[in-house]
Parts: sequence; C-alpha cells; structure tokens
Amino acid sequence: MSTRKPPLTTTTSIWPAATVLLLGVGTLAVFMVLNLATNAPVATTTTIPIVVGGLTTQTGPLSGPNMLANCHQDGTPPSNIVGGFLLPVGTRPTGPFDLVNAGAGDFDCHRSFVTATTPSKLLGYFQSQLVARGWNEFSSGAANGNPQLLFQKAGSDTFYWVLGITVNERRGSPVPWTFTIRQNSSSI
Repeated sequence: MSTRKPPLTTTTSIWPAATVLLLGVGTLAVFMVLNLATNAPVATTTTIPIVVGGLTTQTGPLSGPNMLANCHQDGTPPSNIVGGFLLPVGTRPTGPFDLVNAGAGDFDCHRSFVTATTPSKLLGYFQSQLVARGWNEFSSGAANGNPQLLFQKAGSDTFYWVLGITVNERRGSPVPWTFTIRQNSSSI
C-alpha cells in the first residue's frame, strides 16, 4: 500500500509588504511635521533701486500713473503691470494717448513724452527700475536704429505684457521718446 502524503502547505506572510507601507507612511509623516515646523511665510519686498547719479522717479500729479492714466482703463492692464507705469523726473507729455486697437483685439497704448536728460540716462533709468519690478528685458534697439528697450512680464490676467521705451531722436537733451504698453498672447 502506498502512503499518501498530504500536500505541502506554505503560508505567505503580509508583514514584509506592510512594513514597507508603514515605513513610507512614517517617512511622509516625519517630513510633513518638519515642513509645518520650519515653514516660514515669504516676506515680500518692494526694494526700489537708487542709482547714484541716475534719474529719480517723478511723483505727485505728474507721476507715471497719472500721466499714463488713459493706458489703464477698467482693469486693463492688471495692477501688477501698472507698477511699470513710471516716469523719470523732468518728464512731460508731448502728445495725446493713442489706443491703437481701441478695444478691438489685443490692448495697445502709446504716449509721447520729452525728458530733460540724455538717451542713455533715460534708457538706464527704465532698465534699472523695470528689472527691479520684475520685468524681463528681451530686446534693445529698434529696427529704425533708434535706441529702444522692450520688457515683458506675465500679468495677473493670464496675458503677457510688453512695455517699450523708444527714443524718437538721438539728439541731446531734452529727449523725445514714446512709452508703449501692449498685451501679448504668448511669451516672447
């Protein structure tokens, strides 16, 4: 007679897999506690550069936001873009506002000014002031050979905005120039 042997039994334990899961949850919990304990709020600063020997920003009734008010209508451009509406001391308008599209298409506004300075000091003023306010310079020099700076910044309205400073004539002081702000559908 043959003796029958019962089948071999093997049991598989779930503890090795549970150990890995518990170790992962424990590590996640430790890092969450560390994050909560060391998470300090980010302090925002509004440090504005002071360029020794450079131009200062015009304030009062002749400030940039006042003299460029028609380029800021009904929340367009958004408030984080209007921070770039500044003018150096000694600036006065020489022409009316020009809303190129007047509501049809991307926003585009121009205004001509004259400033009692040199072209290089004017462009240096805008370069230092706008970069300090989060604008990115992406172009210098116009196709017609006149000095020009173009800056770009993402607006809180999901559009990119281009701010341009174009010197209209390269003569001495005062300098005729044009301020341009326009909406752009994408990054440059």
